[in-house]
Amino acid sequence: MRKRGSLFVISGPSGAGKSSLINEILKNFEDVYFSISTTTREKREGEVDGVNYYFVTKDEFENDIKKGLFLEWAEVHGNYYGTSLKPVFEALQEGKLVVFDIDVQGHESIRKKFDDITTSVFVTTPSISELKKRLQKRGTDSEETIQKRLKNAAEEMKRIGEFDFVLINDDFNRAKDFILSIAKASRLKFSKDDIQSLIWEWKES
Repeated sequence: MRKRGSLFVISGPSGAGKSSLINEILKNFEDVYFSISTTTREKREGEVDGVNYYFVTKDEFENDIKKGLFLEWAEVHGNYYGTSLKPVFEALQEGKLVVFDIDVQGHESIRKKFDDITTSVFVTTPSISELKKRLQKRGTDSEETIQKRLKNAAEEMKRIGEFDFVLINDDFNRAKDFILSIAKASRLKFSKDDIQSLIWEWKES
């Protein structure tokens, strides 16, 4: 049987530590593809187009929406974020683990299309006050933006029951071990087509 591709979704509030955990997956797994989102927000210092995000204008993004070129997309904090379909399908065909860093709306969209090969983890902090400290320490957002992020985080927390796993990131080493274990297990998921192939091969052998 061919190597199976699968989707691994990581969601959670900005500042919860998702990027650091994703970096651990990329360092520890072969055959992994990190799905780079397309966004209309401004580049932050140190970010590179085509590495961190694909940066486009709102007009360009809205045109691609009309053409149906996104797996999922959402408007967050006044900016668009979305996932292009083509590289995701290519990675799945190559049997790779496709890792997403997306919000709860994006997770819902992916579930509707690829539920049988998707594993999801919601990453959060122990409390909203800890999240605020991390956002302030990061030093990349204005106070107004931080308040928007905290408000958005409170709304996202209401939907953690939609995820397969919830990770409270209060100890990075422990969180790293957790995320790597779940990512490894996600590679064992069978799609409906894979199950039918397995049954057919089992009967024929």
